[in-house]
Amino acid sequence: MGLFNYLLRGGSDSVTKEEPENNEFLLPTDIDEETFMSDIDDYRDRKFKGRDARLLKEWDSIDSKYNGRGDVFYLVRKRNAAGLPVVYEVVYKIHSFCGVEEADGDGLRHPKFADRFVMRINIPNNYPSVDAKLEFKFAVKNVLGQEIPHPWHPNIRYYGDFAGRVCLNVDACGAYTDLSWYIDRVAHYLRYDNYHAKIGVPPFPEDDAVAEWITNEGEPQGWVEELQNYHNT
Repeated sequence: MGLFNYLLRGGSDSVTKEEPENNEFLLPTDIDEETFMSDIDDYRDRKFKGRDARLLKEWDSIDSKYNGRGDVFYLVRKRNAAGLPVVYEVVYKIHSFCGVEEADGDGLRHPKFADRFVMRINIPNNYPSVDAKLEFKFAVKNVLGQEIPHPWHPNIRYYGDFAGRVCLNVDACGAYTDLSWYIDRVAHYLRYDNYHAKIGVPPFPEDDAVAEWITNEGEPQGWVEELQNYHNT
């Protein structure tokens, strides 16, 4: 079995239907979009009903938008009994903040950068009902338990037990919007086209420590603007 299929099936010869453990992340760094080959064509002509029909619609939308795009690509990590994706890993090849340095002599913490981030999307069993809780979470460690770069953004948790969790500030997540829309929204987060850093102001930052840095250092020092300009030139 090829490496892609091995990863696709969670590292076993049989389709894995259980929800993954958090430490099951993630793609080896040498996996790239050129390695990816989708098998969605095997499913497009099949007839599904209910939730499975929606899962196929989501898969088709994601594949059509990101297969071969370059800056964003995906892998299917878990499937349900019908063979449809219930866990994706989305790889963002986007230059962005991944933390800050220790304070310099002037007390400033300069940003650190990375060019590759991996986010997992977990689709719950009750999706796409209004109360379904989709989970969007960036990897903070690799399969060896080693820390890896994860986004430094006020709407993504950086510290603590929930590090990597993405706050999309959208009610009824998935009930009215396709998954591909959320994947794009996160790409805008990484490019800093979209962020909310006002502490105590709805919809509230996900990480106050990052929001404070953005307000007190990132914006005044022009680092946020420099990152935005990097992506807009």
